[in-house]
Amino acid sequence: MNAMKMTRLASAVVTLTAATLLTVPALSAQQRGSDPEHRLNLTWDRWLDHDEIGERMQLMQRTWPDFLTLESIGESYGGREMWLMTINNPRTGAASSKAAMFIEANVHGNEIQGAEVSLYTIWYLMENYDRIAEVKRLVDERVFHVLPTVNPDGRDYFLDGTGSGARTGHIPVDSDGDGLFDEDGANDLNGNGVIEQIRKYVPGQGSYRISLEDPRMMEAVGPGQVGDWELLGSEGIDDDGDGRVNEDPIGGYDPNRNYAADWQPNYIQGGSMNYPFQLPEARAINDFMVARPNIAGFQSFHNSGGMILRPPGSAWYGDYPASDIRVYDEIGETGERMLPYYNYYVIWRGLYTVHGGSIDWTNDGLGIVSFSNELWNGGQYFNSPLLQGQQQDATSPISGQKSRFFFDDLLEHGDEYVEWAPFDHPEYGAVEMGGWKKLSGRVNPRFLSMELFHRNMAFTLYHADMMPKMSMGETSVERVGGDLWRVRVDITNERLIPTITAEARDNRVVAPDLITVSGGSEIVAAGWVGSKLRPGPTDMIDQHDLRRIVLRTGAPGRATKTLEYLVRGSGTLTIQYASQKGGTVSTSVQLR
Repeated sequence: MNAMKMTRLASAVVTLTAATLLTVPALSAQQRGSDPEHRLNLTWDRWLDHDEIGERMQLMQRTWPDFLTLESIGESYGGREMWLMTINNPRTGAASSKAAMFIEANVHGNEIQGAEVSLYTIWYLMENYDRIAEVKRLVDERVFHVLPTVNPDGRDYFLDGTGSGARTGHIPVDSDGDGLFDEDGANDLNGNGVIEQIRKYVPGQGSYRISLEDPRMMEAVGPGQVGDWELLGSEGIDDDGDGRVNEDPIGGYDPNRNYAADWQPNYIQGGSMNYPFQLPEARAINDFMVARPNIAGFQSFHNSGGMILRPPGSAWYGDYPASDIRVYDEIGETGERMLPYYNYYVIWRGLYTVHGGSIDWTNDGLGIVSFSNELWNGGQYFNSPLLQGQQQDATSPISGQKSRFFFDDLLEHGDEYVEWAPFDHPEYGAVEMGGWKKLSGRVNPRFLSMELFHRNMAFTLYHADMMPKMSMGETSVERVGGDLWRVRVDITNERLIPTITAEARDNRVVAPDLITVSGGSEIVAAGWVGSKLRPGPTDMIDQHDLRRIVLRTGAPGRATKTLEYLVRGSGTLTIQYASQKGGTVSTSVQLR
């Protein structure tokens, strides 16, 4: 078709389109049968590096400036900004006046999905504020502090490189004790961007054999048997000439072992560094949270295994008081129903022992109900009812090692596996190298991202809704005689989580709740009413200043207590309940 004909055709199409628009009434997105138009049509099918995360957060802040505040709470060791978004509706109160939820992710560099869950949370709340009543209520009642990547150095190292050794941060560590730092990590010898496994053919001298079921799989031989192959570990060489390979990679510590609760030195807890909060990232987070005592919920996203974890991290630390466990159990068990293939565990019992972990510190040191989700469970591949339950059957095509190949072959068309291929290794000689790419195994396939993002976000919103929320209920005023009055007021914590957990009370890490009275009247006595429905004694409060009652135990969850005052005087009496984690509420009565 020549250029003139193409121009005439384009002109005709434009004319037809314009005529159609003039003659057909404009239809809303709902009338067209699609979802409502998004203000930001963001995609969720790829993994973002640190710069892209910052750009996306800036874009969301510009789109919803009335609700979103973006700041950097510090820099990583590598100089990358730790971007944090605060979600708050200032029309319903200052951010410091409401219970707040803190969401962090990507503590380990190779555990990337949580950053996208965090970004999706911001986007979802904003897109649906005017569409979904429950979302509007949550945004109006709560505050969300969202830190998508705790370890931006490790994230970029994972995404931009081979992925090897990206769990750690980037402070130099002498892992092999030779006086040098980070000098012997993995090497991409064949330049294909993948750190592969190495196998060497040694007829009759090896401890492995090639599987008869699939030549890509290696099997250990039985006792008294010999194989023809030996596995030599990950792709690399002896960079520092000490006779070992890949023993001193970049970093070499664990960013989730540097918090103050049950911190242990490196010889007990590997990767803990020299003292708590030595890491700039952990220190920045702690400084931010200490300055905001209204943070009542904490969610840390890790991977993988499909777990909803609660503290404590070690058995020797003991367990929490029964009232706190009941709170954790209700939230965790509800989470199991919201997140298929996830299990609710205590960290040390369901995963492994952790000393100095972040959610131990937030629970024990800051009095915050805290969870850590291990995102993605490989069992989620097994959504067919024909396959469920077959993972342990050795004859099944999805048992053991076979499962990864089964689903990579059929669902990802072999994209995640690099076939074994000959290679002339500078130290091992003739070998074969092959293995899984960095996004395989720990990271969910992209086609399952949206479900993972939404379900885990929904769990954090549920947790946020369970944070304490104080309210003042029914009041009554009764003249006892002359200018002496009996005043009663109901004080309610509407949600599951108490304003002060039992562990926080025992550790004295949360300021007491305060009940204060203003007005010119004299408070003669005060106490808690056992029951408004039947007569009985009032449990008198024995404190020196009844205008300022101190409650070191706080307000229990889902409970209403009736406070009674004997008051002498007249005029207006205002009673205020102030809680660090449950907000401040008040009510007034007239003595007349």
